[in-house]
Amino acid sequence: MTIRLPDFKGGLRAYEPRAEPLALTPGAPLASRTVFSAAHVVADPYADTSPDAPAAVDWDATLAFRRHLWSHGLGVAEAMDTAQRGMGLDWAGAAELIRRSAAEAKAVGGRIACGAGTDQIAAGSLGEVRAAYEEQLAVVEESGAQAILMASRALCAAASGPEDYLEVYGHLLRQAGEPVVLHWLGPMFDPALEGYWGSSDLDTATDTFLEVIAAHPDKVDGIKVSLLDAAREIDIRRRLPQGVRCYTGDDFNYPELIAGDEKGFSHALLGIFDPLGPLAAEAVRVLDTGNVTGFRELLDPTVELSRHLFRTPTRFYKTGVVFLAWLAGHQSHFTMVGGLQSARSLPHFARAYELADGLGLFPDPKQAEERMRNLLALYGVAQ
Repeated sequence: MTIRLPDFKGGLRAYEPRAEPLALTPGAPLASRTVFSAAHVVADPYADTSPDAPAAVDWDATLAFRRHLWSHGLGVAEAMDTAQRGMGLDWAGAAELIRRSAAEAKAVGGRIACGAGTDQIAAGSLGEVRAAYEEQLAVVEESGAQAILMASRALCAAASGPEDYLEVYGHLLRQAGEPVVLHWLGPMFDPALEGYWGSSDLDTATDTFLEVIAAHPDKVDGIKVSLLDAAREIDIRRRLPQGVRCYTGDDFNYPELIAGDEKGFSHALLGIFDPLGPLAAEAVRVLDTGNVTGFRELLDPTVELSRHLFRTPTRFYKTGVVFLAWLAGHQSHFTMVGGLQSARSLPHFARAYELADGLGLFPDPKQAEERMRNLLALYGVAQ
């Protein structure tokens, strides 16, 4: 049977869904690369709430999805951009998410790193920004998780130049109990972060970023670069101090960056590995054997889906991620905190379904098809 899907020109096209999923089974932790999937949160669909109210989270479904990722050998990057930090999930909700997920990781032996930022304040002085970071860093460290120092909207607004970033990050790194991951999130993911590291010139900003790391290499486990610029990431990767890892956050060019070259490679901390988790893990296991070609054969075909989900405006990629989690059966509904399920169009959903189904990502293709038909009917598309 075929399903009629809306296209971007206002018409309908016939698509024949896949009959069988790609055969992917859970496995041991990965060996040649450290790989984190940034994970989404599952909203409570029965909560009487509104888009501007505190998030109502379905904790059972949210933690079950993390167990799914851990079962495939992936680490979980918690309370990050993918979890709608600053786009539906406030600091109180993020703190609860960190505590619950860290406890679950400890119980099942999963690897976890959690985002520490400043989103409990909208703006403030440098001292207030530093204090906000310290509060969140303490919550992460007390949970037993590794900390990811996230880019801060408040710091971007308060800083007058690179020296302020050097001072704030230097202070935080000196007091961190364990090595952290530094996260550079580009303005395509959050427009409020334009000019991060004290300059809109990326070469100047890169120099400041690397200066922070060079001053504290023992306190930096790695960096996550989310600029969607493969050449810049490779340049930064080659300039890192010995022992500091580069975790790619490039959802457009991740296969080549993870595969690497004769001068090195990137590990991964990616939002696209939320829907791609089992397939990504299988690809890295192939890479663990030294088979770069086999790795690329598995992962390269996923880039079209990733580029679709992360298309402009990129910050709404979370909507596509949760949509695919619903189709894949990881949650019973397509509702998001903050009402963000409305952030993409029906043709966008249709293309995401088609690409994901073609890759064999849905464990039950028939269920995914039925749910897609239900969504189409809700929008008034007759079959």
